Amino acid sequence: MIRALSSAAVTAVVLAAAVALPIAGRATLEVDPAVLYGQMKDAYAKGSAAGWDFRSQEIYLATIFNAGRAYSLQYPDDPNYGELATLTVRIGGGLHYNPLTNHDGAVWWVREAADWVMKHSEDVALVSQSQALLLRVNSEDDPEQLARFADADATANVKAYPGDIDARLIQVEAGWRAWLLTRDPAWRSLALERASAPNFPVAHLPTNWGNELVNSASSASTDRGYTAADVANARVFLARLHAVDPIRVIATVNAVPHDVYLTTLAPADEYFGPMGMSILEIENRLKHINVMLDYDYGNSESGEGADVAHAIIDMQKVYPRDRDLPMLLYWCYTTLQRMTDERAREAAGQVKAILTVEYQDSPQARKLLGT
Repeated sequence: MIRALSSAAVTAVVLAAAVALPIAGRATLEVDPAVLYGQMKDAYAKGSAAGWDFRSQEIYLATIFNAGRAYSLQYPDDPNYGELATLTVRIGGGLHYNPLTNHDGAVWWVREAADWVMKHSEDVALVSQSQALLLRVNSEDDPEQLARFADADATANVKAYPGDIDARLIQVEAGWRAWLLTRDPAWRSLALERASAPNFPVAHLPTNWGNELVNSASSASTDRGYTAADVANARVFLARLHAVDPIRVIATVNAVPHDVYLTTLAPADEYFGPMGMSILEIENRLKHINVMLDYDYGNSESGEGADVAHAIIDMQKVYPRDRDLPMLLYWCYTTLQRMTDERAREAAGQVKAILTVEYQDSPQARKLLGT
């Protein structure tokens, strides 16, 4: 059982956010801090009432991420920043947070929170959790390692929450997303094997990766690169699915309710990155860089390309649910790939990791993973 903060502690942490003012001139969340406080308070109350099952912990963690990001971007010097960083590590570590199966778009905040705890906490157990989280968030650009972590973390949650529907779904999801990320067929085989198990909650299969798993199972044959075991597992899985299909639960893309996410769009008059670029300027610069590359300017454009990448990454911190983010990340990556120097390669690696891990369900990520 993961132990959350007391109700009084939650109130103390977030109440300052309800009355503090944003720092002028900085990119800030377009979210009323009082709303973040209300979300944390409600999630804590519901989790306590439910006995802190896996889903209630995930929902609570999502609200912590929102509040943590708000403090980092708006009140980084407030003493309660450290409380939220600590809470992020304690709850995130206890839930075996993994970037590949968590869809909050909060990798940067988890990294920042874990770094803070490493520097300021004398709690040995908490520091150990921070180290584990840092290994995971710093593996975004190492698909094979991240896949192994995702599988281990999902399996740990199945053991911690035996029989829990969401934990078992995420265990299969980890294998499937690992397959998409690495193209190692062993992960696809593992996903099909687990999906065919009698205790897999097939009626609750989500609509995002779940439908792809169904399509994969439907096309499974040894002629297409599947093993004989894959074909057998696919048949069992599909038979169980067909048995419940008329009453299949149409699940959301994640266990966390939509209203818990940060869903605001970046406004046209907000500026990001060290060069202070608006969304329109980001797009215009990408167009300009590509024109210059067409004229063989090559690596001389890498500095401006890296500046654009940093602006997009900064935008992702503030508006992780902006609908144009996957498009901008993909456009920036393909632009940087046209250059060969170290600065362009490093920036390309950063935007590729964010796109293919944190926005893996987007058409742009799938196009990149498919190549």
